[in-house]
Amino acid sequence: MAFGEQPAYLRVASDLRQKIENGALPPHTRLPSQARIRQEYGVSDTVALEARKVLMAEGLVEGRSGSGTYVRERQVPRRIARSGYRPPAGANPFRQEQAEGGARGTWESSSEQDVAAEDIAARLGIEPGDRVMRTHYVFRDAGEPMMLSTSWEPLAVTGRTPVMLPEEGPLAGCGVVERMAAIDVVVDNVLEEVGARPGLAEELMTLGGVPGHVVMVLTRTYYASGRAVETADVVVPADRYRLAYHLSVR
Repeated sequence: MAFGEQPAYLRVASDLRQKIENGALPPHTRLPSQARIRQEYGVSDTVALEARKVLMAEGLVEGRSGSGTYVRERQVPRRIARSGYRPPAGANPFRQEQAEGGARGTWESSSEQDVAAEDIAARLGIEPGDRVMRTHYVFRDAGEPMMLSTSWEPLAVTGRTPVMLPEEGPLAGCGVVERMAAIDVVVDNVLEEVGARPGLAEELMTLGGVPGHVVMVLTRTYYASGRAVETADVVVPADRYRLAYHLSVR
């Protein structure tokens, strides 16, 4: 096999990837052994090993202890709808946004007071070390973890108010817009930035991924008259979900 200028391990990985995609290597099939790859493609053990690592990093195959490497079941990505930041009164944004796709959304959360790290302080327009309420969420669809979120709210805004704890009190579970309105803070703008990176070990452990899997990270900040009142990092497994935006043209 002539490999040209492209590194040999990438050419081997590309050929194996094509076999996975066209069904020649269907899900749950054992990937050819390192020795067989070496023999079939005329490459070294190192090249064969690196090619397998590429496929694992792409999430196409998975290692099973004491058994070998197998082709993973490929899931059709599902949508996570992003339809704006003004849900009807009393509606939970997560539940509202997933209703269109028929998702059975539930979530669990925990809140605690913290001090703002430098990056969070910059996003909120406060000083590093200022007090914030940090809330961690795990969102589930029919019991399966689908999304993680960590939010930070300046206690200078919400401290000693009925909405200081996002998931407790009279507006527990409501969105940021409605909670802020209850303390006379009118949210009038929201910024969302979407990026991607390899998932952290603890994220993938919760979401059910394997090392090397890519996650989408949505960084969201709510503003009231130019003042940031909440910022959050939302983490979604890129191999299972897509972010779908419904944008008004009016």
